[in-house]
Amino acid sequence: MADDLYQKGIAKIQELTASPDDKPTGDMDIGAAFRDIAPDLEKYVVEFAFGGIYSRPGLDNKQKVLTTITALVAQGKPQIKMHIKTGLTVGLTPEEIVGCIMHLLPYTGFPSVINALSVAKEVFTELGLTVDTTGVQ
Repeated sequence: MADDLYQKGIAKIQELTASPDDKPTGDMDIGAAFRDIAPDLEKYVVEFAFGGIYSRPGLDNKQKVLTTITALVAQGKPQIKMHIKTGLTVGLTPEEIVGCIMHLLPYTGFPSVINALSVAKEVFTELGLTVDTTGVQ
């Protein structure tokens, strides 16, 4: 069962990130950096977060990633960069990502939103993407 859950998690990661078979976790550092002190961390992340939570029905991948981005903005976590990239991979537009982040302004405050927008801008620049601000006042 555990091996099945791990494989299910790897498959979900690859679905979300379009990562190749030879690097199934893509750019996500979900444990390799901690093998010397927590060799089982990757197993827990893959099995629980992706084999369990991300694989649950009820939301599509765009909704799941947008929810994750929302939580990371609220918490001010650096993993937001990877999840913004994942959002683009699953079909979110830069405008949807920025819209989500801006929507959080009254709930999370200016510092959290400004930090997240800085990361989003960095990702968009890296990928040569622009944000259509037509209609924004």
